[in-house]
Amino acid sequence: MIKYPMTLRGSDLLHDELKILKTEKRPRIVKDIATAREHGDLKENAEYHAAKEEQGFCEGRIQDIEGRLCNAQVIDVTAIPNHGKVIFGTTVTLLNLDTEVEVTYQIVGDDEADFKTGRISVNSPIARGLIGKEVDSEIEITIPGGVVEYEIVSVEHI
Repeated sequence: MIKYPMTLRGSDLLHDELKILKTEKRPRIVKDIATAREHGDLKENAEYHAAKEEQGFCEGRIQDIEGRLCNAQVIDVTAIPNHGKVIFGTTVTLLNLDTEVEVTYQIVGDDEADFKTGRISVNSPIARGLIGKEVDSEIEITIPGGVVEYEIVSVEHI
């Protein structure tokens, strides 16, 4: 079975969402269905059909999260010694050598990636170009807009 890398933070967020779905949302939906049933004819009962549809989405999300957690290889980067090398989970600060602008990214699993918050997928072009490199290295990364030259300023295990 293939395991997919996930940070400890990503795992915790999925566990939290799963708990809310199972302990809060699922019971509320069951109550909504029971209440809608009391209104009579189910064929023309919009509340009932909406609650059943929501139940389907909720159960699907529960199955999805459980599957992701089952196939996750959770990596706690804070427990790994920092030798200045870029690995999964590290937070990397880069200096764009053309524009002199610094950017910071954390390398995370596909499900956790959110470019707006600086979390990039381990499978993204930038992350693939960074993995295995060390602090003070100058690297060229091919992105959809062309080739960009960076210097690795820092690698943190946070």
